[in-house]
Amino acid sequence: MFFYGVRSLLFVLFLFATVVPWALTVLVFSMFASGSTVYRMCVGWLKTAIAGARVICGVQARLHGFQNLPDGPVVLLPKHQSTWETFAFPGLMPRPLCYVFKRELLYIPFFGWAMSRMDMIHIDRSKRTEAWTRVAEQGKRFMDKGHWVIMFPEGTRIARGEVGNYKSGGTRLAVATGAAVVPIAVTSARCWPRKSFILRPGVIDVSVGQAIASAGREPDELMREVQTWIEAEMRRLDPDAYAPGTGPAVVASPSR
Repeated sequence: MFFYGVRSLLFVLFLFATVVPWALTVLVFSMFASGSTVYRMCVGWLKTAIAGARVICGVQARLHGFQNLPDGPVVLLPKHQSTWETFAFPGLMPRPLCYVFKRELLYIPFFGWAMSRMDMIHIDRSKRTEAWTRVAEQGKRFMDKGHWVIMFPEGTRIARGEVGNYKSGGTRLAVATGAAVVPIAVTSARCWPRKSFILRPGVIDVSVGQAIASAGREPDELMREVQTWIEAEMRRLDPDAYAPGTGPAVVASPSR
C-alpha cells in the first residue's frame, strides 16, 4: 500500500505540474483559435494524464466492442466508477465529445477554466426544468455539429460492485433528438476507486455495447435496457466485484 501511495502521489504531482501551463495555454489560444482547436488541445492534456496513470501507476486499458460505435448522432451512456473514464473517453472516441456536467466543475482552478472554453453542457442541478431545456437545446445543436453527447446515467461515481440509480435524462435526450444510445461498461474502480487518489496497477476494461435506436421508444423503458446490458457486462468483466448469484439489478422506473 505504501508503494501504491508513493506512485499515486507522484501521479497527482504530475497532474498539477502539467495542467497549470496547459490550461493557461488553452485560455490564451481560445481567444482566437477555433472551438475544434481548443478541444484538441484539451484532449491532448487528457491523453497526457491517462499516459501518466499508465507509466507512473501501471493502469492499463483493454478495449472491447469499439466496432459497435455507429456513424451518426449518438448519446453515450457509460458506467461511472472513477475519474479515469472522464479523462479517457475523449481520447478513445472517434468524434468530439460533449459532456453534460454540473456547472460547479467550472470553478475548479485551471482545469475548470479550460473546460469552460469547450463545447460542453454545464447545468444547474437545482433547476431541473431549466437544466433539461438546456440539455435538449444544446445537445441537439452539438450533435448537429457532429459531436457525440456523453452522459453518465448514474449521475455520480459508483463504488465497485454497486449499482447506482440510473436516471433517464440521456435516453430522454436521445428520444427527443432521434439519436441512438450506446451503453458502455467500465471497470475503472478496479484501479482507481471513487473518492480516492490511490491508484493500483491493473487493467481497466472498457466494453462498448451495440447501439440502440431510440425511435418509438419510451425513455424509461430504453434506460432499463441500457442498465440491464451495462450491469450484466460489468459482472462478466469484473466478476470478483459481485457476490455469487447476484444478477444485474434493474430500477423499475429510472429517475429523470
